[in-house]
Amino acid sequence: MLVKTKAIVISSLKFQEKSLIVKCFTLSSGLKSYFVRDAFSSRKASQKIAYFQPLSILEIEAVHKNKGTLENFKEIKTAVPFQSIHTDLVKSTMVMFLSEMLHYSIQEEEKNESLFVFLETALTWLDHHEEISNFHLILLLEITKYLGFYPDVSEVDLPHFEMNDGVFTLFSGGNTLSDHETNLLKKLLDLKFDNDQKVFHVLERQMLLKIIIDYYSFHLDGFKKPKSLEILKEVFS
Repeated sequence: MLVKTKAIVISSLKFQEKSLIVKCFTLSSGLKSYFVRDAFSSRKASQKIAYFQPLSILEIEAVHKNKGTLENFKEIKTAVPFQSIHTDLVKSTMVMFLSEMLHYSIQEEEKNESLFVFLETALTWLDHHEEISNFHLILLLEITKYLGFYPDVSEVDLPHFEMNDGVFTLFSGGNTLSDHETNLLKKLLDLKFDNDQKVFHVLERQMLLKIIIDYYSFHLDGFKKPKSLEILKEVFS
């Protein structure tokens, strides 16, 4: 079946010497993996590879056989031409980390239009703003809405957050956050991309990132801690 759709690049992996396997989150069909033959061998190789940088947003025409095998691109072009995401060190490090988080988080090959639109809107915002210190924290927390485990805020005034059930509770236990950690999470729950980015200092940001990664680990089977986490910490330290 020939499909035209927008697609966000989640990961690309070199295959043998000349080819690529590219995983994309598509608007039309959810998660799809594509085989790009001879990506490194043609005269236009650098141009072709540039399409597949982390979280690039593409307009693709592809043959989807839907048999659980690798699909094939027919045509590719950039849907959202980023100005700064892949050239600014902080932003490029952030999207590398976020693409890895998405790689381990979006596991089902099913359509999720609302998540796609949210990601596209958020990445466009990132490309056009400079104050971005909390962007990855807000994004990852918001994504849990679309993956089905956003924290239950109906009892948000209670002093502890229980990670396994995703609820605020009166009691402290093995999987609950401390008072301080819970208060940081509550502050993050109220933040939007346009809010003051200096609301947390570096150590608080690192603490929140650990909380979010642990929270994903509780709720997603097979989730792995991103290898790029240490690079992100280095850039933001």
